[in-house]
Amino acid sequence: MDEAEFDKFADEYHAIHVTNIAISGEQPAYFAEYKIRDLAREYLAKATGRDGRISILDFGAGVGTSVPFMRKYLPLSEITCLDISRRSLAIGQARWGEQARFQHFDGERIPLVDASIDIAFAACVFHHIPDREHLGLLREFRRVLRPGGMACIFEHNPYNPLTRHAVNTCPFDENAKLIPARAMRSKLTAASFGRIAIRYRIFFPAPLRALRPLEPGMTWLPLGAQYYAVAAKG
Repeated sequence: MDEAEFDKFADEYHAIHVTNIAISGEQPAYFAEYKIRDLAREYLAKATGRDGRISILDFGAGVGTSVPFMRKYLPLSEITCLDISRRSLAIGQARWGEQARFQHFDGERIPLVDASIDIAFAACVFHHIPDREHLGLLREFRRVLRPGGMACIFEHNPYNPLTRHAVNTCPFDENAKLIPARAMRSKLTAASFGRIAIRYRIFFPAPLRALRPLEPGMTWLPLGAQYYAVAAKG
């Protein structure tokens, strides 16, 4: 999708998302929060004495849905929200402008200096980007990360039938191409990342939420609705 297509959906994003995920029994905030909770857990398990002051790139941030949860779980973070859609950025700026910096992305080069951030985060963004551009963007992630910095990329699991249904019926996923976890691992390897791990998430819909305490022990099982790849810059 190009900028005009993303702009077209910016004002309706939340309403479309609510309708699209109704089968899960959850609201969009549930999916946004669990990602940042996982992100914080991964980073803090590896952090080495920077007193909690970190810089985060939210790549493909859209309307800034992740910002309040980054403030909740990583309260001392400096957040840069990057997106190709100027309309989405304007909405995010109006909502969260005091909590993050919203910046336009030209689709090629991340407008940050080398080795300037601790975390590069993307929440279900890469399946909207043509495959031929993935490696270059992951190399951009690596360029802007500090040594020891972390990339964390969430994506839909194409092998989960409910996920495929949600994507196939979502207007802003019309041109999406889902990425298997093994393919994302290969892309990160090609971009010279190390210590790559894949973790599967979201196994139980809301009616079965009593079983969710089991999920931390199930991240190896490739049946979750989503997964994330976490990797380090050596």
